[in-house]
Amino acid sequence: MTADHRRHAPATERNRDPIADVLAAVLPTSGTVLEIASGTGEHAVHFARRFPALTWQPSDPSADALLSIAAWRDEAALPNLAAPLPLDAASATWPLQHADAIVCINMVHISPWDATTGLMRGAGRILGPGAPLVLYGPFRRGDRPLEPSNLAFDESLKSRDPRWGLREVDAVVAEAEAHDIGFERLIEMPANNCMVLFTRR
Repeated sequence: MTADHRRHAPATERNRDPIADVLAAVLPTSGTVLEIASGTGEHAVHFARRFPALTWQPSDPSADALLSIAAWRDEAALPNLAAPLPLDAASATWPLQHADAIVCINMVHISPWDATTGLMRGAGRILGPGAPLVLYGPFRRGDRPLEPSNLAFDESLKSRDPRWGLREVDAVVAEAEAHDIGFERLIEMPANNCMVLFTRR
């Protein structure tokens, strides 16, 4: 963290452009994109700059993260980057009533399962028909063995909090389907990550 509250996640610089390239193909041409669990805020700045016709709405449940997001936003001074909202995906109520897309990066595995169920419940509530929900991160996939790096990461996460860990894609898809959010496709990404794309029915 810098003196002005900006935090830095080294992985952001590595993954932001590959993620943005996928987002370019699935996000609407205009409207509001809600980013769930924005973390440091570095992705929010990069995507707001990459997609100037979209309003980028960052959010996070952490007070420290909100300070970091606000500091990066102040430095960037982008007209389409909104002030961050305090939002816990697991909460039954969200501070936003509508979004034209939702993007969630590296949250599903670094949170209890009820954050994922809350994410799907909230997405089903605030997204209109045809709107995309985009997840990014490492996932388990059926009988496919975890890569050594992801296996070590999963063990590290569970040692920090037994409620955390890499999720099965099928379980995430089933939770989405329960809230009228249909699975579209999975895209392989660098460093053994993937993007899981959904559409609100």
